[in-house]
Amino acid sequence: MTTTLTSRVKPRAEDSFAISFAPLSLEEIYTKSDDPANGAVVVMSGMVRNQTDGKPVVALEYQAYEPMALQVFYQIASDIRSSTSDVNRVAIHHRIGRLRVGEISVLVAVGCPHRSEAFEACRYAIDTLKHNAPIWKKEHWQDGSSCWVSIGACEQLGENCS
Repeated sequence: MTTTLTSRVKPRAEDSFAISFAPLSLEEIYTKSDDPANGAVVVMSGMVRNQTDGKPVVALEYQAYEPMALQVFYQIASDIRSSTSDVNRVAIHHRIGRLRVGEISVLVAVGCPHRSEAFEACRYAIDTLKHNAPIWKKEHWQDGSSCWVSIGACEQLGENCS
């Protein structure tokens, strides 16, 4: 699967995409990805952890360029359907704003007739989102310092804040 943003992809009515300041709900994302033809729904929940490379984290702050980020979400769903024809539902929701340790920052769910396709599609969705979506996070550490990092670019380059 390859993701390109050369043309605008329209979301399908049965799918769900969101960028929100409001807390994300596992129950809601599961419901939005459920379908009577599913044999499996795979949900990935990303959350704020209490440390990065051993440095205590107290919060993360997310910002997004929403129009482009949503277009990336739509493209991800389109790519999944191009490679796996029997995907029934795709749901991708990302939170922005300041989040405390333990809060959910991203939810991805894929409903398919078979579990192997659902697992593969869900992994593709989160990995591609992290690499391609214009979403950034600021890590706030216990010592009062903080640093903005790109979700994908800094990880790919092996850079980190100090």
